[in-house]
Amino acid sequence: MLAILLHSSKTMRPPSAKFTSYQKPALLEQAIELADYLTTLNPKQLQTAMQLSPAMAVKTHELLSTWSMEQSLQRPAIDAFLGDIYSGLQVQSFSQDDRNYANNHLFILSGLYGVLRALDSIHPYRLEMGYHLPDEPYKNLYKFWGDSIAKQIPNPSTIINLSAVEYTKAVLPHHKDSRVITPKFMTISPKTGEPTFVTVHAKVARGAFARWLIQNKIDDESAITKFNNIGYKYDLSLSTSEVPVFVCKEFKGIGLSVRLT
Repeated sequence: MLAILLHSSKTMRPPSAKFTSYQKPALLEQAIELADYLTTLNPKQLQTAMQLSPAMAVKTHELLSTWSMEQSLQRPAIDAFLGDIYSGLQVQSFSQDDRNYANNHLFILSGLYGVLRALDSIHPYRLEMGYHLPDEPYKNLYKFWGDSIAKQIPNPSTIINLSAVEYTKAVLPHHKDSRVITPKFMTISPKTGEPTFVTVHAKVARGAFARWLIQNKIDDESAITKFNNIGYKYDLSLSTSEVPVFVCKEFKGIGLSVRLT
């Protein structure tokens, strides 16, 4: 089995009563504990812990104070997150079959929820895995979560790591027996003609790669080199078996941005 790792984003859609079905996140009890703690922090504490501007700290304080378990105010995780990765994921193009497949193969790492399946119901929040909160046992979220996140990832499995290091640190040290493949996405520089790392391009590409895996129901790691979306192609000369490299001469992910709608 391929287990696809993504991570949450800071930007989320507001609550919605559109979705009537409910799926409970696996680590909901811990999420409730964290959410309750976060409501005890004032804007100044949030500003320091999350390195926010004063205005954003107030906005974040307001957001966290409204966190709710009310099912009518939640969305499935893949519909909730915004940002470059989710622009590449293009979940609005998923069929119900795609959504069901994603629910079994996609794992979204989260500071608040630990790990989310695609259709787990969640409320908007802001809490990155790398934040250092003021009080124990929340000062170090890696310690708080321990191996509980990793236990939700099927083992043995091949992990397709499309997540940021900040989040995979909560998983990979506990999955030493799993094979981990971390695709890398490069763009040819118009100045030098050499492959270079472009952050925004790579984020969109990670989402597009996850979409390709899901919509094509890829379950054999040998097939991942066939990815050729948004201008990327596999480059054997730059790749290893653990880090396949995909290079684009012309980035074709422009226009995929998913807005707050």
